[in-house]
Amino acid sequence: MKRVIVIGGGIIGLCSAYYLRKEGHEVIVIDKSKMNGGASYVNAGYITPSHIIPLSAPGMITKGLKWMLNPSSPFYVKPRMDMEFLKWGWAFKKSAKKEKVNRAIPIIKDINLFSRELYEEMKTSDEFNFHYERNGLLMLCKTEKALEEEWEVGKKAISTGLNVVELNKEQTQKYEPDIDLDIIGSVYFDCDAHMTPSEFMGNMKAYLEKIGVQFCLEEEVKDIEVSEGKISEVITSKQKISCEEVVLAAGAWSPMLVKKLGLKIPIQAGKGYRINVERTTGIKTPAILVEAKVAVTPMSGFTRFAGTMEIGSINHKISPVRVNAIAQAASQYYSGVEITQEEKENAACGLRPCTPDGLPFIGRSSKCDNLTVATGHAMMGWSLGPATGKLVSEIISEKKLSMPIDAFHPDRSY
Repeated sequence: MKRVIVIGGGIIGLCSAYYLRKEGHEVIVIDKSKMNGGASYVNAGYITPSHIIPLSAPGMITKGLKWMLNPSSPFYVKPRMDMEFLKWGWAFKKSAKKEKVNRAIPIIKDINLFSRELYEEMKTSDEFNFHYERNGLLMLCKTEKALEEEWEVGKKAISTGLNVVELNKEQTQKYEPDIDLDIIGSVYFDCDAHMTPSEFMGNMKAYLEKIGVQFCLEEEVKDIEVSEGKISEVITSKQKISCEEVVLAAGAWSPMLVKKLGLKIPIQAGKGYRINVERTTGIKTPAILVEAKVAVTPMSGFTRFAGTMEIGSINHKISPVRVNAIAQAASQYYSGVEITQEEKENAACGLRPCTPDGLPFIGRSSKCDNLTVATGHAMMGWSLGPATGKLVSEIISEKKLSMPIDAFHPDRSY
């Protein structure tokens, strides 16, 4: 048994703590917040084998340059004279190539399917009671061009073994019998599932406390003591904690925490927003409003509308323009759905940790013998939580890995 510190109490940190504790390790989770907000709470709650194309897809740079002139665009990169940002942008450009994306597709699919399997194991156990439904995902399109592009992705997914169908409006409407869709058609992935994030996070934290995981909340990691190539102590704003192993699961804050180790983790914060509608909308099936890049999820007691990818510095400023864009998209695709001003004013945001190539960092770095990196999941953090946690526990427990992780290596080049 080892004494393991997990830095970060989001979905990746909690799933890492869960599987580490299952292996008998002593686990301490440190988080700078009260663990009641952030990306792990405001996301769309998707488990997404369908999302086989990484963010660094061919054409994204061109789209990003075009959308930079539009304050309500779904993808925005805030330019700034910062060396880490410039290096990240250059690495993103090198990653946005067809051959690299094609190599990433089966890797992304496999880890998503593995994670879905682990979620379902948790659901059928007697440890938790959380909302989980596997109703698939509709990619709703208003234009022929968007439908054509989504079907190209669908055909790639079919070639990897996923079940995908193209639907016209009437066929799509069968998935939404209680609301009129203003679309021309859709692409349907039956492999996806969805959840209510805050419900699961509460379930998981309570269970971890029950089985002996220690939580140090509202404690900021201030320093890391290193001795003979290993982390010996983590120093927080309140105490010093000795350890044998450390898991870095601090999301967008991860690069700042490991500078002392000489480890450079190219991550940029990608801000996303959510609006909760706590009244009946009639929406039954999770969907992405393709042209608007808005995710719609029927959760436990409410419907969530989430969207935008705003690459910039770490901040939690809410942009009313972007919130309005999400609200407008809802009414443009679902006839009769109007998001109120009060609902917009209660919007929240979270920061996703984005890597240049769209693949997360999972594994040990050569810079430190007892540090396991688990961050950089971008929009798939919720989907990949259990898979990442399981792999982290296998690395630290020195067990055979459930899947190859070379593509996720923290020291990989671009």
